[in-house]
Amino acid sequence: MSDNVPRTIAAPLLKWYDAHARDLPWRARPGANAPDPYRVWLSEVMLQQTQVASVIPYFEKFTARWPSFEALAAAEDAELMAAWAGLGYYARARNLLACARAVAARGSLPETEAELLGLPGIGGYTAAAIAAIAFGQRAVVVDANVERVVTRLFAVTAPLPGARPRIRTLTDSITPDARAGDFAQAMMDLGSTLCTARAPRCLACPLREQCDGFATGAPEMFPVKAAKPAKPQRYGTMFWIERAGRVLLVRRPAKGLLGGMCALPTGPWADSPPGLADAPISAEWRMLDEQVRHGFTHFNLDVALAAATIPEHTDAPQGEWWPIAEIESAGLPTLFAKAARTFGRMHA
Repeated sequence: MSDNVPRTIAAPLLKWYDAHARDLPWRARPGANAPDPYRVWLSEVMLQQTQVASVIPYFEKFTARWPSFEALAAAEDAELMAAWAGLGYYARARNLLACARAVAARGSLPETEAELLGLPGIGGYTAAAIAAIAFGQRAVVVDANVERVVTRLFAVTAPLPGARPRIRTLTDSITPDARAGDFAQAMMDLGSTLCTARAPRCLACPLREQCDGFATGAPEMFPVKAAKPAKPQRYGTMFWIERAGRVLLVRRPAKGLLGGMCALPTGPWADSPPGLADAPISAEWRMLDEQVRHGFTHFNLDVALAAATIPEHTDAPQGEWWPIAEIESAGLPTLFAKAARTFGRMHA
């Protein structure tokens, strides 16, 4: 079927969505009153590059603690960063707080894509999703699930990421004027539950008869993805400084990777193992046999672990001495939480 042939997508998809919509804590049921813009915004920021199952407990924790833009705007930076720990992509947390403060100052969340794009942490996808879902405006919403559905509907053979402008144009061509928010969420649900990356459930799909990918007999071949280059490998050392049953934690610089997060001291992340370079204190360091491996978006990191115990009144770098027995409650990001658990086994 040609891209230029009109397709009746919205009606059968919305009928399916009315019966099969996922029950998510930030979502209004089909046909219900409009959802709370705060909850839509918060969920969309949390869902950036993060799976729904991982987001739900964080969303529920945040909305119980900070139920509005005004409440979140009043949060302390360190308090919010600790609550975000483990969700990853920590620039989102810094932007979340900046955006909440901007919205609280102006009095409400803007309703148009253009205005939303002027707020911290809101890019093209997030602006479109908020405009459609929270305010019912027609907007072209394309996340990874929608991208997969559209490439199969139109059998787009050009590989990602180069095909994305065409995918957006195709999504625009099938997006209705009415129920734009429900349509966007229906496309997401279809991709999440039926039009999955592997083993799509085509026989249950309401769009099967209009799907060029299904007609090929191999819908799982779409979207076509360009080969990814190998990630660079980096190395580092993390330092566990123990004193009187407490371990030293430091605050990472506000800007940069894991910015503003509470962490264990660490030396440089380099192209070769740095050993004890930039150790935070002169001590009798003991290198553990175990290492920690972690994958960031743009590189993989192998971290060696060095431990030292110092006398109670020894001078040490500025930071916070955290009870070792309570290290799980320190709000460490995933990389440092992995290391802390490894160090903690020394005390088991």
